[in-house]
Amino acid sequence: MLGYITLGTNDLDAASRFYDSLFNEINVERRMAGSEKHGYVVWGHDSPTTNFSVIKPHNNETAQPGNGQMAAISADSPEKVKALYVKALELGGSCEGKPGERSNGFYAAYFRDLDGNKLNAFCMISEEIQGSIS
Repeated sequence: MLGYITLGTNDLDAASRFYDSLFNEINVERRMAGSEKHGYVVWGHDSPTTNFSVIKPHNNETAQPGNGQMAAISADSPEKVKALYVKALELGGSCEGKPGERSNGFYAAYFRDLDGNKLNAFCMISEEIQGSIS
């Protein structure tokens, strides 16, 4: 349904390093980048899936995280969810909710990036392993 999601940043270089390293955990690569004047970076897969980008606001105002907004990063296993969460914290992100099963097979971890944007990493787990993950 979504083609891409964009989050604002006040330091494109730092945000780019953060997401390059974070997305390396799930084999997601940079797809394109803008010029110095129109600074942005986009990550995604070769396949037609939703891309993720960071951008310096076009109006030159300070980028600010939105209250109630969150981008969710799909992972293929609880181990990948944990790896993304751990990597985000190693890179200077902050915890918003440790990895764990939430409900109905939804396994997630919540964190903020360097600009304070809220993200989560999630996967759906089968009934056979629900409740057995620590």
